[in-house]
Amino acid sequence: MSTKPEIEIIQVNISGDDKPGLTTSLSGILAKYDAVILDMGQANIHNSLTLAMLLKTTTDKSGFIMKELLFKTSELGLMIRFNPVAIEDYNAWVARQGRNRYVVTLLGRTITAQNIADVSGVVSQYGLNIDAIKRLTGRMPLDEKDSRTKSCIELSVRGMLTPEQRQEFQQALLAAGGGIDLSFQKDDIYRRSRRLICFDMDSTLIHTECIDELAERAGVGDQVRAITESAMRGEIDFTESFTRRVALLKGLDVSVMEDIARNLPFNEGLERMMTILKRVGYKTAILSGGFTYFGKYLQQRFGFDYVYANDLEIEDGKLTGRYSGEVVDGRRKAELLRLLCQFENINLEQAVAVGDGANDLPMLSLAGLGIAYHAKPKVKANAKQSISTIGLDGILYFLGLKDSYIDPTGK
Repeated sequence: MSTKPEIEIIQVNISGDDKPGLTTSLSGILAKYDAVILDMGQANIHNSLTLAMLLKTTTDKSGFIMKELLFKTSELGLMIRFNPVAIEDYNAWVARQGRNRYVVTLLGRTITAQNIADVSGVVSQYGLNIDAIKRLTGRMPLDEKDSRTKSCIELSVRGMLTPEQRQEFQQALLAAGGGIDLSFQKDDIYRRSRRLICFDMDSTLIHTECIDELAERAGVGDQVRAITESAMRGEIDFTESFTRRVALLKGLDVSVMEDIARNLPFNEGLERMMTILKRVGYKTAILSGGFTYFGKYLQQRFGFDYVYANDLEIEDGKLTGRYSGEVVDGRRKAELLRLLCQFENINLEQAVAVGDGANDLPMLSLAGLGIAYHAKPKVKANAKQSISTIGLDGILYFLGLKDSYIDPTGK
């Protein structure tokens, strides 16, 4: 009486120089013996390959499979190692797959070994496992002093965290940052399907406050700047501060606005960010406590889909010191974000909000991903994520986009 072959699980690890057709050759051998690939992963760093496979076969075939794989890898100049895996161990591994997945993103001009050691130490401290590590930016140039350099590494992390632990974990990550930006997100369906990004304008998309520029031309720069800074720190109500600042602009000729618009200082990475966001299908909006005139200028220049800001009242070619319509303050920004999500028929979790001031906090907290960009301390402390080390195109990496997929110059 013949005995039915038993199931056998084998982990196969292969390393060496990568070669075209390698996967085809190896998987062909497995197919020949009806082996089932339970799991598979591959990494390639500077043409150096590491490939791992978890196979299910039977005891009457496993010997032939290992023999042929050994011959083929030897022929290709590769190293191979076999490790048996107990069925109970495999079942325990499958049971752990229900644990939550998270993404930790390290972003900066450069990322050091110390940065990685500090962050991975926090991951380990909270009992999480790093499943995968990948580089999102192009390969780093040897000249680390190049001010245009960007470096981003994404860690795929798995484990169980309570809501309280998630908050503690994120704070611990930020404390371990050491001069880089860190993002911590749950790796769920919403993170993979962001569709709308709403931006503040002044000091976020552009490196100035338009009302301060107007005030300089009107000769009231110091007065307006003091009110602006107080409002951005959250010390006074935005609508009140806005009304007081606009009143100081009374009598300014509207031709000044055109001159300011033509000379707006764009923040680093704006053009690249907008080019790529449009390429991959994102809807973009400006939700600004500034002025519609400048928002429309940016819309024409970079292709924003929506602009909501404040309209200055004009009579006889001069500003009256008044505005028309409802002030776009923090509450209104959050309301507009919600309305845009309804119009685009998406969940709020699929929305991203980016801003730098206290009046941006309502929309930053409402969006699925809120990013404080080179923000005031109060805003950075209360936002879900922040970017302080590089330009606006750093947002692309928090979205999980990789240079080599989205940028013809990515390497």
